[in-house]
Amino acid sequence: MPFPGGIDANANATLLFSLVAAVIYAFTIDMPPKLARSAVKTLAVAMLAVLASLQGGPGLLVAALAFSAIGDALLSRDGEKAFLGGLASFLVAHGLYVALFLRSGDGIGLLSVEPWRAAIAVAMAVFALAMVFALWRRIGPALRLPVGVYIAAILAMGISALTLSNIWVVVGAVLFMVSDGLLALEKFLLTAISPHRVWMRYAVWMLYYAAQLAITMGFLLG
Repeated sequence: MPFPGGIDANANATLLFSLVAAVIYAFTIDMPPKLARSAVKTLAVAMLAVLASLQGGPGLLVAALAFSAIGDALLSRDGEKAFLGGLASFLVAHGLYVALFLRSGDGIGLLSVEPWRAAIAVAMAVFALAMVFALWRRIGPALRLPVGVYIAAILAMGISALTLSNIWVVVGAVLFMVSDGLLALEKFLLTAISPHRVWMRYAVWMLYYAAQLAITMGFLLG
């Protein structure tokens, strides 16, 4: 187990609870949006917030995970209001992650010192711009501003993660961006009968949870 005390220790038990919830949700992705399904999805990342708190992790990490769990709860429901609420929750979460990464990292100047970091930052920026151009004509005018702001926020999160020496946090940020890109593709760009919707839903969840787990463990164990 990653934390002292075996499986009976609070930290290890909480991590296991989170992993089990994530796996259970994966088996319910295509089921109707009922309360039990929403609860399982929410618990997966909420338990990571509890774990970070138990292990004395940074307050910004705990808060970012908590807002992410709220976003998960809202996005598990149908309707535009729930979607916008989830978007707002994740916007706050990304803002908290940016603050956490910049406070914990070695500064933006690190990107010029290590070229691979600059290369990833450029790739992130190109990815974000591609998302904006792909989505702009496919979403309604009411969604353009919030979606644009969200894309800017996740780009800031990804680039700020590159200021850290902890590779797990960098990997988590990259996975987060890829997950959000697939989510946008599945939600706004694919046709309703596209056969790719099924595997994309699973990929979005697995990449997203892996991202949150990598960031959490990177800070707690790194």
